[in-house]
Amino acid sequence: MIENSMFEEEPDIVDLAKDSTSYPTFPALDPEEVAYEPRSSRLLVRGLGENDVDDDEEDCESSARLLGMSFMNRSSAQRTHSSPYVRQLPPRSCSLPSARTTIVCVLFLVIVASMTMVLYFLPGCTFTKMGCPKSNNKTSTNGTDSELFPWAEFRLPRSISPLSYDLTLTPDFNNMDFTGHTVINMSVHHNTKRIVLHSENLNITKATFRLGNGEASDVTILEYKPRQQIAVKFSKELKAGQNCVLTLDYTADLSHTYDGFYNSSYTDQDGNKRVLAATQFEPLYARKAFPCFDEPSFKAIFQVKINRKLEYMALSNMPKVKTTLLANGFMQDEFAMTTVKMSTYLVAFIVGNFTPTSKNVSDILVSVYSVPEKRDHTDYALATASKLLEFYNDFFEINYPLQKLDLVGIPDFLAGAMENWGLITFRETTLLVGTQSSPLEKQLVASVIAHELAHQWFGNLVTMSWWSDLWLNEGFATYMQYMSLQTVLPQLDIGNLFLAMRFRAMDKDALNSSHAVSTEVNTPEQVQEMFDSVSYEKGAAILLMLNASLPGDQQFRKGIIQYLKQFSGLNTDTDDLWNSLTKVDLSNQHPNVSEMMKSWTSQKGFPLVTLSRKGDQVTLTQEHFLLTSDNASHSSSMWTVPVTYVTDSCSLAPDCRQLFTLSAKSGTLKVPESVKWLKLNYRNTGFYIVDYGHDGWGALIDAMSINAKVLTQEDRASLIHNIFSLSKLGRVSFRQVLSLLNYMSNETETTPVREALLQLNNIYHQLNKRYEQGLVTRMKSFILNLFGVLTAEQTWTKADSVSTQELRSALLETACYLEENNCTQQAKALFRHYIDSNGTFQIPGDLQRVVFSVAAQSTDDWGTLLTMYQYATYDSEKQNMLQGLASTRHSPTIVWLLSAGLNGNIIPTQDLPSVISTVCRSFTGNLFAWDFIQENWNQLIEKFPMGSFAIQRIIKAATSQLSTQSHFNQVQSFFSSLRERGSQLRSVQEALETIQLNQRWMERNLPSLDKWL
Repeated sequence: MIENSMFEEEPDIVDLAKDSTSYPTFPALDPEEVAYEPRSSRLLVRGLGENDVDDDEEDCESSARLLGMSFMNRSSAQRTHSSPYVRQLPPRSCSLPSARTTIVCVLFLVIVASMTMVLYFLPGCTFTKMGCPKSNNKTSTNGTDSELFPWAEFRLPRSISPLSYDLTLTPDFNNMDFTGHTVINMSVHHNTKRIVLHSENLNITKATFRLGNGEASDVTILEYKPRQQIAVKFSKELKAGQNCVLTLDYTADLSHTYDGFYNSSYTDQDGNKRVLAATQFEPLYARKAFPCFDEPSFKAIFQVKINRKLEYMALSNMPKVKTTLLANGFMQDEFAMTTVKMSTYLVAFIVGNFTPTSKNVSDILVSVYSVPEKRDHTDYALATASKLLEFYNDFFEINYPLQKLDLVGIPDFLAGAMENWGLITFRETTLLVGTQSSPLEKQLVASVIAHELAHQWFGNLVTMSWWSDLWLNEGFATYMQYMSLQTVLPQLDIGNLFLAMRFRAMDKDALNSSHAVSTEVNTPEQVQEMFDSVSYEKGAAILLMLNASLPGDQQFRKGIIQYLKQFSGLNTDTDDLWNSLTKVDLSNQHPNVSEMMKSWTSQKGFPLVTLSRKGDQVTLTQEHFLLTSDNASHSSSMWTVPVTYVTDSCSLAPDCRQLFTLSAKSGTLKVPESVKWLKLNYRNTGFYIVDYGHDGWGALIDAMSINAKVLTQEDRASLIHNIFSLSKLGRVSFRQVLSLLNYMSNETETTPVREALLQLNNIYHQLNKRYEQGLVTRMKSFILNLFGVLTAEQTWTKADSVSTQELRSALLETACYLEENNCTQQAKALFRHYIDSNGTFQIPGDLQRVVFSVAAQSTDDWGTLLTMYQYATYDSEKQNMLQGLASTRHSPTIVWLLSAGLNGNIIPTQDLPSVISTVCRSFTGNLFAWDFIQENWNQLIEKFPMGSFAIQRIIKAATSQLSTQSHFNQVQSFFSSLRERGSQLRSVQEALETIQLNQRWMERNLPSLDKWL
């Protein structure tokens, strides 16, 4: 998916104590749901104790400085939680406790210590991270008995596995709850006296058990809530080879978050509220809809029945086989039993009002479902899905195994999409596009569809055994989405996006807080955090690297086909994949695939390859590229690196590429002495960074200054990314970075320009958030001058090429954010034309975000934009409007936006992470968003699962461009105070590490920046 990292204009800091008649009128929010009160934020400016200033000093600059001081000096311990936003000043003095108080406290501590020792030595008391046995006791279904829970592990026992599920669910939209009836047929593999499975927030009202063909009898259900497990204990052993049936009746509330079986609503084109219920079970949430063995390796077949009111329709993984009128007036839709075994996280059902557009493709009924008023926006998705289905059938030499393939746009959906087998669910913005949509909007939709369809083979047909190998699902689907679109829809120019995503994956993987592609996970939070750029983009990148290093163009494909056929319907781990690829690689010239690739999946990070040259001999050495290590060479990490390279004698065509395998700490190769320079990592197909040394960089910089087109655009972008990365590591000076960028005045291609813009904007942003205003002004001038000629060449009318749209959107967003006059005037004129046309004029899709962001800086136009947002029905345009609204510099407006996103009535809560990400790009916005996150953390982790991508994105947005010790101290203090509510998250460690790296870079380079600028 496309997510540009451009920045909005530098914000003005307003005095919140002064009334303004120009403030936009905000739609009302429920007072109990408003977590922010704008007038209270006066304390950010004046609530600094002895640092209060006189009114005549409160100009824009002093207010900005005070805002910065409040952010850096206030610790989380100084906040009151009685009011979610109002601050209390710290007391100016304190006193020692009395002798009586001291004695009471000491006695209390002695009593607590004594009780702890007694509990410790009680029989059967085993202290674990979960606590003492009391928490292991669970009242049975009749509410009278309690027993010790018979299992103490996060993973389920393997003694019993499910064969089939028969599910009947009845959602009630009046009470927002549902009833369920689940029948699980099971097989016993090892003698056991227990059945342990998953259940979360299900009120089980009746449970029966039947062994073989015997009679069913009532059983008691024990529950251990911390691990979302339930169990049945038996007095006699169940014997290996026996089959048995567990039947459970239960009730539950429809989930109010975005997981499990959750309720949602939207407003139709006539202003009526419509309700629906949908599912999101990956990774750990099928247990919230029905009791089950909720782990990927417990595959089974499923039959689903949905009882619904007449005015609704139901969908599930399989086609509907019949509908029956029930005595209570409900309709029961019965769906065919699945013809393939699948994991619980792939089960899906939806109840609501949707309209399909369908097409028969290779005897498969492909349908795209939308709410009725958006049916006209389904044609592109249907055509794209049809082409990709045929492509994957042919490429994998395995036909899609189900009878139908539904793609459904859900109005309220947190993830981008979910690959449920036969019933893929999407956000509307990633599925629905209108006839006037831009190529960039189509690129997004096609990319997500390609990813989810690839999952029907990688993930659904062959599934990872456990979440530690999530990359087998997500890395493959990511790789295939790019590879397939390059073949099926080459006009979408997807290669640029893939390269940018690989760069961002390297940025994350260069941190000590990163993780191996395949890594052990033992908690729900750890499972959630596996859904990151290491599993997705790095997983895809190492597959690209492997494919590029194999002899011939079909070896990789042959290995993939063998893997899919050998393990069809089964679960695998990483070694299974490498072994399949090793078997088909019969070349003696290539290192063993399994041995080579284990070095890329079993350890975190990637290598830095350093080049040195003496005459015709080139020496390559490798070490761990680790930004936080003062001496990375001390790391024992080693990779088998397929180093590709080109030289000045032949550098553009694929035939120019040469391959050298670096499998030791160092290796040598020979080139003619006449060679002036080498460029390693041809077209950046490898996952490593290269340091060419002082002379090597000098030769490449000279060559680029003479003729930038001597290298491919991928190689030019690679050099830019590499040299900025080496600057962060301290291996090159920033002067060398700037020397390379001198050629940018001759650059016209999208990928190098966007990478340079991203890197320079990041520095600008960090300077701004340090309030280095002198440097900020000069950095702004440098960026505008460097790209001025190319920016001036961009048009504001419709463009047909994806690469043209990518280039101009990046340039114009930067120029307008930096307040380049021509850019802002053009954007304002385009917005005015849009407003005055009464719907007859459409702003080109790639320009909407920049136009709306400029408009949002005016309070009047911000109000107009909000009204348009509320009535917009075209999904991508509505999303661009929201990005524009969130780019405001107006403090009360920022406060209202954040509250509205948390409230969810006007701005869907699914979009809150995106709003926070955009708000945080400005100085003022970052301050308010950080306070908002601290004050509303408990609500955020209720709405978004702990460790989820949404939480990762929120943390990163608020912290990634901070760079002072005070910033670090406050962020560390807040997250440390959370304990089990967030302090353990990998994304928190990443945030702290990033702040320290930013601080180190700034301290090292501020003097030279000041001198140079």
